[in-house]
Amino acid sequence: MNIHSSRNKLLTFFLGVLLSLGSFSALAQASNKSANPLELVVIFPAGSSADVVARILAEGMAKYLDQPVPVINKPGGGGAIGYKYVAATKPDGRTMVWNSNSVSTTHYGGMMDIDYKAFDPVARATIELPAVAVQASSPWKTLKELIDYARANPGRLKVGNSGTGSHTHMAVASLFEAAGAKVLDVPFGASQVVTNLLGGHVDAIVQLPGAVSSHVKSGNLRVLAILGSKRDPVFPDVPTVAELGIPLTAMDLWRGIAVSKGTPPATLSRLEKAIEFSVQRPEFVAAGQKFGFLPAFMPSADFGQLIASEDTQISRQMDQLGLKKKQ
Repeated sequence: MNIHSSRNKLLTFFLGVLLSLGSFSALAQASNKSANPLELVVIFPAGSSADVVARILAEGMAKYLDQPVPVINKPGGGGAIGYKYVAATKPDGRTMVWNSNSVSTTHYGGMMDIDYKAFDPVARATIELPAVAVQASSPWKTLKELIDYARANPGRLKVGNSGTGSHTHMAVASLFEAAGAKVLDVPFGASQVVTNLLGGHVDAIVQLPGAVSSHVKSGNLRVLAILGSKRDPVFPDVPTVAELGIPLTAMDLWRGIAVSKGTPPATLSRLEKAIEFSVQRPEFVAAGQKFGFLPAFMPSADFGQLIASEDTQISRQMDQLGLKKKQ
């Protein structure tokens, strides 16, 4: 054997060792990822609009984290099943919940003992701005006309919402309380609200933009006002109640991500950055236009302050409505 042949065999041997080490390292990383998977718990059924949005958010997070983020659906109890499941997990950031204002309404409604303090906020991802809608053929062309009727006919105006204690129920109660008018609240399941307005069983509804936009485009419904902090891009010509001079605290429905209490700050920061990355992706922005939500990233510290502030507001509202069962 000559010296060149020996050198070639030696190079082949070392190259093989390096390749096998690289393969081992890749396998080890993959094994580590599969051994410690992330999961995003959604408190709504699979296929619901909130579930679809959560899956698009999780897809972007997975790209940033270079790790799968599967969605696990745990609906029931107004969100109590999913919230309690996540609150009981190890505080390592691996189990997240797609939370909303419902963390407070579910608590004060008596469906779970824990409240928002059982979680560490990671980041807000979206907001949805409730809208007041009537049939296009109704006599009310403006919110002022609707409120004037309600004031002149206490308890006669029937206003539909998505269920007792729901966010839209809170929005209805807050709007007409601020306007000094009495109405008849009519709770339905979320999928039945628009149908009952179209059928003439209620006079008006408060719903999220995604539920009414197609009916507005078809000419069957008219939106009178937005109950949120800004005008909704879906209805750019429709004023907010603040613009109309009604002293109503903005009723934005927010959604974001939280984890069990005590999660390390470095982990929270990593997840926060993944959410910010995902919310800014064109796919997420396009989903917002389709499903009627606004991408609205808010970092952990600010998100926590928002949740605490709204919890106080929701507690007061539910107490006034006779729905509060937990202190």
